[in-house]
Amino acid sequence: MMAMLAWYRRLAFGALLLTFVVVVFGAYVRLADAGLGCPDWPGCYGKLSPAHAADVIRDVHAAEPYGPVSLPKAWKEMIHRYLAASLGLFILAIAVLAWRLRGHSRAAPGVALALVGVVVFQGLLGKWTVTLLLKPAIVTAHLLGGLTTLALLAWLALRACGARQGAAASQPSWLPAGALLAFVLLVAQIALGGWTSTNYAALACTDFPACHGSFAPEADYANSFHVVRELGMTADGELLSNAALTAIHWSHRIGALVAGGALLMLGCALCRRHATFDTGAALLVALMLQIGLGIANVLLSLPLPLAAAHNAGAALLVGIMVWVNFRLAVPRAAARPARHRCRALPIMFEEGRP
Repeated sequence: MMAMLAWYRRLAFGALLLTFVVVVFGAYVRLADAGLGCPDWPGCYGKLSPAHAADVIRDVHAAEPYGPVSLPKAWKEMIHRYLAASLGLFILAIAVLAWRLRGHSRAAPGVALALVGVVVFQGLLGKWTVTLLLKPAIVTAHLLGGLTTLALLAWLALRACGARQGAAASQPSWLPAGALLAFVLLVAQIALGGWTSTNYAALACTDFPACHGSFAPEADYANSFHVVRELGMTADGELLSNAALTAIHWSHRIGALVAGGALLMLGCALCRRHATFDTGAALLVALMLQIGLGIANVLLSLPLPLAAAHNAGAALLVGIMVWVNFRLAVPRAAARPARHRCRALPIMFEEGRP
């Protein structure tokens, strides 16, 4: 049992690290315009690797030199798929071990099985991302699916290593609810960031903190958030205007103010208490880093390394917020014995009667 638990813990942490790599590398592939490097799925022009399809790729690239297909782009896309497939195998192994350890307090078979479902759906989203030609709704959902996988694995890994819970027991009653609300705002902000990136609106505003020299820029919100549409098009099939791209970008900045403010207040509240100082400090450092990366991306016109680092910062914040909420959660095992003892008291008194 102990050997199995040790392997379960190693797999959970290994899968967590691999998920972080997959999420960040996936963002790099998208930002490098390599998302259609192999325009079919799961192979590359029906082959196992770009090396096997090199002749076809060279012909397509020669016919369209500035198109989305080239040998380097094909390799980037396929490496991302290989990493994602490896992650799927990790998660299947975790689910099997979690089921075998289902009686152990550090195993969470329900979460592990949910992870399998998420990864299967994530694979479908990866397929649709390519076959539906980078539709913004599909690509954004694919990003959120990757971060959902990261969050569930972070929870599993914390549970597997026996991390402390119940830090809110001696803290204000609002703290767990505040942490959950801040997490929800962070997810909403990441969704806005994904929508900004997948619509190529990251440079719709090139100045900071204003946008086009104004804090109320001309923006077309009516056409900016239609979900079912093609890339770069409105729901009516017309080209997406600069005003619509501005609306997407400016919404992301407003969201950053709201989510960033909530995370800042939460981090300060956690730092004021000894039991949660480490989580609060980690949250504040990651938040400041992410804000700095966001500003730098605007002022430096979205250099690829900084843009990928901004995605990594979002993934890091998700992991830290899972840690915060895990730390503040009251473990079920700690609450159960008290209830059982209370129920047992009448029986004990009755047995003790003369």
